Amino acid sequence: MKLILCCVRSVRVLLFSVFCVSAFLIVSPVSAQDVASRHKENTIPPEVQIDFWSDYPNELLARSLVDRMTDEELYAQILMFGWAGAEPEKLLYQWVGGRGLGSVKVFGWNTDDINLVAKSISSLQKSAASRRFKIPLFVATDQEGGWIRHVKGETANTPGNMAIGASGYPADAWYSAYYISREIKALGINMNFAPPVDLFTNHDSTIIGTRSFGENPQKVGLLGGAFAAGSIAAGVIPTAKHFPGHGDTDSDSHIKLPVIDVDFETFKKRELVPFIYLIKENIPAVMSGHLSFPKIDSSGAPASLSKYFLTDLLRGELGYKGLIITDDMMMNGDTLYAGSLSNAFRMAIEAGNDIVISSTTARLNEALWTNNLSLMQQDELFRERIKDAAYNVIKAKLDYFKGGNAAPLYPDASSVSHHIPDKEGQLFFLEQACRSITFFKQGEVPLLSENAGSVLLAGSLPKFFEAGRKRYPDCAEFRFSYEPGPNETAWMSENIVKTAAGYDTVIICVSSERSAAIAQALKPLGKKVIVLSIMTPSYSFALDWADSILAGYSYSPYTFEALFGALNGEYTVRGTLPYTAQ
Repeated sequence: MKLILCCVRSVRVLLFSVFCVSAFLIVSPVSAQDVASRHKENTIPPEVQIDFWSDYPNELLARSLVDRMTDEELYAQILMFGWAGAEPEKLLYQWVGGRGLGSVKVFGWNTDDINLVAKSISSLQKSAASRRFKIPLFVATDQEGGWIRHVKGETANTPGNMAIGASGYPADAWYSAYYISREIKALGINMNFAPPVDLFTNHDSTIIGTRSFGENPQKVGLLGGAFAAGSIAAGVIPTAKHFPGHGDTDSDSHIKLPVIDVDFETFKKRELVPFIYLIKENIPAVMSGHLSFPKIDSSGAPASLSKYFLTDLLRGELGYKGLIITDDMMMNGDTLYAGSLSNAFRMAIEAGNDIVISSTTARLNEALWTNNLSLMQQDELFRERIKDAAYNVIKAKLDYFKGGNAAPLYPDASSVSHHIPDKEGQLFFLEQACRSITFFKQGEVPLLSENAGSVLLAGSLPKFFEAGRKRYPDCAEFRFSYEPGPNETAWMSENIVKTAAGYDTVIICVSSERSAAIAQALKPLGKKVIVLSIMTPSYSFALDWADSILAGYSYSPYTFEALFGALNGEYTVRGTLPYTAQ
């Protein structure tokens, strides 16, 4: 089917979508008044046995559960661990079944077999249900769309957030989250660490890049709110990140602590704006980032370990009521500051986080457990902070799992293929990719097979060549690595000139500084060169001598279809660059 057929359809406008985040708030199945009539003090008598599924109002039940929990159960409830390998190891089951671990995270290194992911989640939930309070697990992942796609296998490889920013439609954000969430929900995943609402302020950023909706704070807040609403409609808890904003740095907090040297006025008008918008829309979860703002918190502490940022600002001044979840604590951005992982966990809890994440499963006697458990027994304030966090987690679980739209606790692996890939989603993501394509420079377009002359496709990804051959079946190919090293870049730059000399038109895919350098080598030839830019389009700006430059913002197969469809004149290109070209 020609792309024009999918792209001339009217955009699905959901005027209510950006206001739907508040739908996360769940009406309790039993009113407090009913329970109060049974128990005048509005408490559950200690002789009454209760568990997570007992029939009481959520606030009352959550408070009663934490009052009955041991220190070990309280502390374990606020921890989230990932696992290495295709299946959870015995150690993780010891944490879940033996200690009452509250949450687990699915990372990208164990998700190629999505049937096994579903089986693992079901098994872990059964282990959690075997404990006395039967508290289910939050199961989280990072399925932002675009290049952050931790659950792989047959799940959708989508155009991503910068593509949404280029189309500018809140409905695109809503439906992207909706279809992404429907897929992961079928696996039993109930929490998604998305959307990122970091602004694309520093255009040299490689850690944020196309994960951002763009640089305009109001637009990012609007699109982030729509994304969150779509996630909730599908039955998955969204998480806004990385508070208070990762956009104005080219540093990667996995490696070191980024320092963002802005004053509070700039910070308030820029980084905070999307979060303020989402807080007003009752976003249920926020992830704290390992980011230092020394002009705002003079201690220089990362926001994830800063009581000012999380308790005073986020909770106090901004009035946020949902869960606060750390970014992965195994990153250098927090541990180098704290001095040890155990100290980092303690500081994160004291700062106001409700869930603390480790990408690996801790050993049973690790200091992050033993030291902080011992501190609970010595420091009543620290114990109360953990108890408060455990209450927040359990209350959020009650709201979600008793809300009527939760992910299955025990997903059926045999039915996964009926839901993944999402058939409606496949059509939508192609439409969305078409709406995102942007001309940075428009030359002689459309470029049809009959008037293109001899065509050379140059790039690295199979889907690029596959989409190109559909339009230019007699084309030749020149391939280089997706991430070429300096020697390969020099060698390919020399050889592409020799190869291109025999062709009329070169269509080259640019995704990085080095692939742009290979494209730059074509300039002296005087050939018709067309640049298809994926990922951050800034790398292609210096190639303004080319005949045409089209931006697609991702390496999604839908994006390649949309890019070549645009080049072939199959629809009208209307995307706009979601940040200022420099």
